[in-house]
Amino acid sequence: MSTTPPSPSGQIRRITMFKIPEGENQQKLVEAYEVLAKEQQKVRCNIFPACTQASVVNDPRSKGYTVVAETQFSSLDDMNYYDTECAAHTNLKKGARGLGVTEPPLVVYY
Repeated sequence: MSTTPPSPSGQIRRITMFKIPEGENQQKLVEAYEVLAKEQQKVRCNIFPACTQASVVNDPRSKGYTVVAETQFSSLDDMNYYDTECAAHTNLKKGARGLGVTEPPLVVYY
């Protein structure tokens, strides 16, 4: 039995937050998420998140997190596939490593 209840829309909503100090690199990560959304459809990762989007955060309450991304999945299995097998997501993770990420991203889902 899953301990994560579905969101009101019936989907899994995942929030990923990054600490990237430089504004230029923050924007590069946002652009990488735009590429991810396109690549998933081209490669057919076997999943199609309902929504993949990212934005730079400019709020003093953010505790140092500067980029936030939201991805929606139809199921927990789809999210797990995205993490372990999706080629487009693997490419995003490789690219993010070179952008000055100061610690592993914070990931939550509901």
